[in-house]
Amino acid sequence: MADTALEPRIGGPPRVGRVRWTVCAMLFLATSINYIDRQVIAILKPTLEQSIGLTEVQYGYIVDAFQAAYAIGLLAAGRLIDRIGTRIGYMLVMAFWSLSAMGHALANTALEFAIARFALGLGESGNFPAALKAVAEWFPQSERSLATGIFNSGANIGAILAPLIVPWVTLRYGWHAAFLTTGVFSALWIVWWYTRFRAPQQHPRVEDAELRHIYADSAAAMGPQTPWRKLWGLRQTWAFALAKFCTDPIWYFYLFWLPSYFSAKFHLNLSHIGMPLVVIYNVSAVGSIAGGWLPSPFQKLGFTPQLSRLTAMLVCAVLVVPIFTATSVKSVAAAIALISVAAGAHQGWSANLFTTPSDMFPRSAVGSVVGIGNMAGSLGSVLFAYYAGHVLQLTHSYASLFAIAASAYLLGLMVLYFVSAGLRNAEMPV
Repeated sequence: MADTALEPRIGGPPRVGRVRWTVCAMLFLATSINYIDRQVIAILKPTLEQSIGLTEVQYGYIVDAFQAAYAIGLLAAGRLIDRIGTRIGYMLVMAFWSLSAMGHALANTALEFAIARFALGLGESGNFPAALKAVAEWFPQSERSLATGIFNSGANIGAILAPLIVPWVTLRYGWHAAFLTTGVFSALWIVWWYTRFRAPQQHPRVEDAELRHIYADSAAAMGPQTPWRKLWGLRQTWAFALAKFCTDPIWYFYLFWLPSYFSAKFHLNLSHIGMPLVVIYNVSAVGSIAGGWLPSPFQKLGFTPQLSRLTAMLVCAVLVVPIFTATSVKSVAAAIALISVAAGAHQGWSANLFTTPSDMFPRSAVGSVVGIGNMAGSLGSVLFAYYAGHVLQLTHSYASLFAIAASAYLLGLMVLYFVSAGLRNAEMPV
């Protein structure tokens, strides 16, 4: 490692390298691909209703298949990443979910789509445990929420690209071809990840100053390996999991039902559905990064790191509340504005919530805790998707769905605060 990293710059502190932000860019691109893959079927829902006679209840079951598999996969995904490491683990889960996404092109019935979605859910369950473990490995605590916000904004970029790519491909080559569009991106990313990613202490481009920066506040942060079953006995695990249970279903509702909402309420067809979604997810991307940054000004005001994070989450939770009026608005522009703010606030909330495991747990447990929390979020999403499919089939109204969305974050924040005792560090069993 270069000794020049230790020399102070003229008029400033020692230079700290930026390799960790290249890692963050890799996580960002992986998450973008992840969300393109899961968003394709939502955009094609009106098309599939016409081509294969897909009903609201059947669509709810297809979403349930994805969420159930996601929950099952998370039982093992976090632990798998902790055991085999981020480099190989992330590459394997990317390959599996990409093949599953392309497999949708072979489906022609609701049952076949449910099978394909189940496989996709199993593969995609590894993305966030792997990405968050990489953040815990590569970033000091002070930068983790920002890094998480940046890579988590890839979810919005994926959701932006999907409505731009999928209608174009579908109108020219048919909906089967739309499911094949991301395979080349996945293959390129896997090669990049395998050749460029290493642990910080093994990376040839990381200089001493950056390595010290990464580990500045975490000399003992790795901790001993904790048996997975013992994590279930910690209140911090339950706090994170229950907060995910409350709020993850709302994001999946946006992902899987917004195209249908705009089609049903404003009669937007496949060639016009892209614009509202692009606006919404652009705002969501800003919300993700802004939410990751938001604890910083509160810390400058003298708040503790825990209180800063909780305050940032409170701001996000309050911003979601107006979404309950989405069914009564009269214009597409008003609906876009309401949903954009709510989706952006969700992503800001999510950037902070995803960071709480690395705040409360040693690095050796982060992947497992994130896996448990994401599993809980998926179980909540299964229940919500079942409810959404049936209530829309019976009433054709989104009112109760948006009402649940408006209140979920305040409930989730109360649960997180009281169950974790204010984000107190977990006392790890041995």
